[in-house]
Amino acid sequence: MSFLLVPLFTNVLSTNEYGVYDLAFNSISLMIPIFTQNIADGVLRFSMDEDVRKEDVFAVGLRDLLLSIPFALVALIAVKICGAFSDLDGHYLVIFVTYVVQALSVIVVYYVRGLDNFKDVAVSSLLCSALIIACNLLFLLPLKLGLQGYFWANVIGPFAQCVYLFARNTPASISIHASSGRLGDDMHSYSLPLIANNIAWWVNNVSDRYIVTFFCGVSANGIYSVATKIPSILSIVQSIVGQAWTISAVGEYDPEDSDGFFSNMYAGYNCVMTIACTIIVALNIPLASLLYSKDFFAAWHFVPFLVISIVFGALSGYLGGILAAVKDSAEFARSTVIGAVVNIVLNFALVPVIGPNGAAFATLICYWITWCLRVRRIRDYIRLHFRLGRDLLSYVVLFFQGASYYLFAEGTAVLLVQLFFVVLVMGLYLKDVRLIVSRTHFLLREKRGNSRVK
Repeated sequence: MSFLLVPLFTNVLSTNEYGVYDLAFNSISLMIPIFTQNIADGVLRFSMDEDVRKEDVFAVGLRDLLLSIPFALVALIAVKICGAFSDLDGHYLVIFVTYVVQALSVIVVYYVRGLDNFKDVAVSSLLCSALIIACNLLFLLPLKLGLQGYFWANVIGPFAQCVYLFARNTPASISIHASSGRLGDDMHSYSLPLIANNIAWWVNNVSDRYIVTFFCGVSANGIYSVATKIPSILSIVQSIVGQAWTISAVGEYDPEDSDGFFSNMYAGYNCVMTIACTIIVALNIPLASLLYSKDFFAAWHFVPFLVISIVFGALSGYLGGILAAVKDSAEFARSTVIGAVVNIVLNFALVPVIGPNGAAFATLICYWITWCLRVRRIRDYIRLHFRLGRDLLSYVVLFFQGASYYLFAEGTAVLLVQLFFVVLVMGLYLKDVRLIVSRTHFLLREKRGNSRVK
């Protein structure tokens, strides 16, 4: 639903204002894992264990959040005094509130997910999105609050989600002192190595925004940031599977994969992500014409490689779910950190030369490297069977499909070229598509049959 509001944002906000919001929000996403000791990942993982008190798991997360607030406050005051980001002047209060609400939201949502209460998560997410949309429409149009209104709309929605989930799932008695026991130590032992992982993911996802801002300016960052809205279509597919995958991996883990669950899931996930990717890349310019207004239309140049990078990010996340199941947080972090280092180096090498396109290409390469490292490591834990040769060929095709926009970007030629690549990718996965369709049809027919019996 937020995706549908992109035309509103690009009409009401300037490229500079959108760039400021993007920098602030992404800075918060870096502060959260550092100041909270990345406890949210520990909350998710340990709330799935049967031999722990769920109340204590939540208490550890809540205590770490409370302890992080002074550090966040000091950090923002230091940035204000140093004048490092003058564009943030006038927004520090809402940025601080956003930090607290976002950190709380992650902990509460992860806790409820770990309890398997997915219905509550779904309802609360719809509530959150609906409030963000309603508040944006109210604050940006009749009230004309501009950037401040955009900030507050993205505070109110997550806060309402926390209130709903807290009321539905949080136990009546919580001891904040739970973190001083063995459970707290175990959770921190698991979570702390993942700080590096989360920082590295942050580097992979958003550090390029700072480099683009440094070399090209805040307005260029605003255009580059809005370019991520088209790839967010594919991110939705990723999140649907990814949010449930860690829990499934823990519950179904089998080193031999004797029933083919992990291999079949990987094959299906890869097929869906790759085909969705080639279709979205092909529709890049029509979607940009629909979504981006004024100066934001130039964002279509950066979309293709950003979309392709999400495929490798999704597959890396899938393999990361297996690493989480075996609690190998060190390898989880190592592969991401290596990708992040490559990302930083490529960003500094390419952005001064080719602008934001260099950042998009660097993002693609870093996710590909992370995927390669995890494919190699995962063989130590489980026997995955997939058609690596065919998959690599499809990824090469996707790369040339994205690169073709720099040769054919106008007229009938671009449509024919993009159609050719879509048909080629779908041809490579024709067998998988048929299998997914037949399995889905079988499951639906079986479900209807069970409904009739009942």
